[in-house]
Amino acid sequence: MSRVFLFALTAALNPTLLTAATVMLLLPNPKRLMLGYFAGALTTGMVVGVAIVEWLSGSGTVSDTKNTASPAIDFALGALALVAAYVIQSGRVARSRARRAEKNAGKPKKTPRWQQALSGGSARTTFLVGLVLSFPGASYLASLTEISKLNLNAAEVVLTVLAVNVVMLMLLEIPLVSFAVAPDWTPRAIDRFKTWMNVHGGKAIVVALTVIGALFILRAIVTIVAGP
Repeated sequence: MSRVFLFALTAALNPTLLTAATVMLLLPNPKRLMLGYFAGALTTGMVVGVAIVEWLSGSGTVSDTKNTASPAIDFALGALALVAAYVIQSGRVARSRARRAEKNAGKPKKTPRWQQALSGGSARTTFLVGLVLSFPGASYLASLTEISKLNLNAAEVVLTVLAVNVVMLMLLEIPLVSFAVAPDWTPRAIDRFKTWMNVHGGKAIVVALTVIGALFILRAIVTIVAGP
């Protein structure tokens, strides 16, 4: 069961979800927008998650291949995170952005359609965006695969998949809980965080990527040493 939630924590480090949460926090009425996105993401996560677990449990497709693939995926993700940290630390990203900014000076900046949709300010719109953008990635599929090996009954499968989704969507849940518990303090905290990120954001990203990369590689080593 611990592997189920370990993969769920990995799934929580979703760049699309992080970007969406950040965009919504910067818009008017972020609580309403994030509730809509959360409802859409949870709907997709539950429907697709339970269906995949039931299919894996009944089809016998879970095999030892997964035990070999998981460490390889972890090594690859860890290496990518460390390379990204090095590139940012070396200043190449900043120089590249400066060149692009100079090249595109005077041209309107293109925004992804899903970010444009989020900017519309409607909870119904963010529900649909969350619904579409929340199909399972590699980490969620790995968590579902682990669930399928536990021989749970139908009710236990639903509850376990729900628990995994709660962990996976914590980037939305933490701000929502904060808005509910401290509605006056939360906006001020967000403003302070934005100010801090403007000054220290680059260093914070390098540290975060380094830690994430090291954890991925460590998990791969532990998986190989522990065996199936």
